[in-house]
Amino acid sequence: MTRWKHRMLFGALAVLAPALVGCEAGFNAPTLEFHPAAFGAYASKNGVSISNAFVLGPSPSGPQVAGGRAGAFFAITAQNGDKLVSASAPGTASAVQILGGPVRVPAAAPVTLTGPVPRVVLTGLANPLQGGALVTLNLTFAEAGTITMTVPVQPKAYEFATFSPPPTPSPTATKKKAGANPSASASASGSASPGSTASPTATPSP
Repeated sequence: MTRWKHRMLFGALAVLAPALVGCEAGFNAPTLEFHPAAFGAYASKNGVSISNAFVLGPSPSGPQVAGGRAGAFFAITAQNGDKLVSASAPGTASAVQILGGPVRVPAAAPVTLTGPVPRVVLTGLANPLQGGALVTLNLTFAEAGTITMTVPVQPKAYEFATFSPPPTPSPTATKKKAGANPSASASASGSASPGSTASPTATPSP
């Protein structure tokens, strides 16, 4: 009787094993829709936390030209409140602009600069950006100081396909001042040149 129970138990496990393996494989199997496994970088300093920071590169099929522009995206939380005053990306961009000026972060209220329109823009890229590359990003706050991060470059595809590129700066119109034309300017002075007009002198008659 005991041997028969063992055989029945073994047979039941043998029948259930393929079903269990199949469920596990189906649950962990990759889907047909590909998406990047990782998101952005995280850092914190002096009560300020940066989450999900990344730089958006071009689309995989788009042009990759040095000297262009790219948007940086992240969220900020400050325990006691702070203000993002400047940013830089040494070795990657000649300058980093904060569109609209410094970003004020209220106490314990997250500020999301996560798109789809970039607020922080890298300009004058030294080299073309490619998805999977890493960028050093310095974020300087009024109270917390500078937070240095190594953030990934995400391609403009998948969940980021609808993100907007950085706005192109409008060219500044240079107005030419109409200079004084020496040939057209009259050289007449307000004082007229005195002529040789002799005033008549009356000679008394004898």
